[in-house]
Amino acid sequence: MLSSWIGLLGRRKTTSSVAVLLTTRILRHHSSIGVAATAPLTRKFLVTASNSPAGFVVVPVLRSYGSCPLTVVASGSVPTMVANKKYQIVERGAPNSTDYRVFFKTEDGQSVSPLHDIPLYANDAKTVYNMVVEVPRWTNAKMEISLAEGLNPIKQDVKKGKLRFVANCFPHHGYIWNYGAFPQTWENPDHLDPNTGCKGDNDPIDVLEIGSRVAKRGDVVQVKILGTVALIDEGETDWKVISIDVKDPVADQLNDINDVEKVFPGLLKATVEWFKIYKIPDGKPENQFAFNGEAKDAAFATKVVEETNRFWRTLVNKEVENTGISCLNTTVEGSPYLVAADAAEEVLTRSSNGGETQPRSDTIDKWHYITLK
Repeated sequence: MLSSWIGLLGRRKTTSSVAVLLTTRILRHHSSIGVAATAPLTRKFLVTASNSPAGFVVVPVLRSYGSCPLTVVASGSVPTMVANKKYQIVERGAPNSTDYRVFFKTEDGQSVSPLHDIPLYANDAKTVYNMVVEVPRWTNAKMEISLAEGLNPIKQDVKKGKLRFVANCFPHHGYIWNYGAFPQTWENPDHLDPNTGCKGDNDPIDVLEIGSRVAKRGDVVQVKILGTVALIDEGETDWKVISIDVKDPVADQLNDINDVEKVFPGLLKATVEWFKIYKIPDGKPENQFAFNGEAKDAAFATKVVEETNRFWRTLVNKEVENTGISCLNTTVEGSPYLVAADAAEEVLTRSSNGGETQPRSDTIDKWHYITLK
């Protein structure tokens, strides 16, 4: 019996069947296969309800994005085929200015919000997640999804009119992972988390991607959850979900938080240290963690993410009082904030395309030597 397929989505739309390419490689059956590896492709088959091999499901394709790849992800013995949408970025405003923004569009040119329109889940089994990269590894600019602005572009945080950069706290340089957020999540500031004893920070949930590739700002990366740490940032719960790109060369070796220390020894310790000290050069106290800084496992982290997704739904459907977050979107059916594509495009075109570039200070490269008590 075939236990793993890899397919490519055809360039034309399909209706009740899905065109796939079978690999020449047949793998032995496993109870769980994760994300299938790419293999040479040969004959083309139509998979329908009558001729699909036992144990496989047929997923109707509603829309294709060019030759966007289909990834086979299995949970138990039933794999699911998923087409990962591709997104493009549109940069507006002068780089290194307070006007600089990164907007998002689908591959076919529709403007979307990275917070509301990019799906949280990247597969039907809800085991792979879309992560929006705000800050590539080893960079210092504190970039973040703008909550207050329409379509929620990425912008650089500003303090007292100056662009913010994180300090280099020896031996760390900039951010030590690809840093970003899960779309369609929200840490509710009115919810007292029983695990931490603190309320949410009114942001989408933060994600650390620990793979080998240095991502680009605005990348939408498919990741799997490995665990989480609970930062207490100025009295608010600020979950940091630890993940890895499913295409990373060692992704198959990492399935839970204990695997991180085996494959990347020292990274968890460095992560906790980084968050404890990164604000100290700005004159702020050491950050604290719930659970004494202990990282929780993938199952725990998954429940946290699911909860923040439920909170987001109440926000985008206007079931709770809005706390200054723009919920403008183009895809969330039933949302009172849903707008047509032309209205979303107008938001982008009206955004600033100028701005005064701020000179880059040499202090950004300075080492800060911090001693924890």
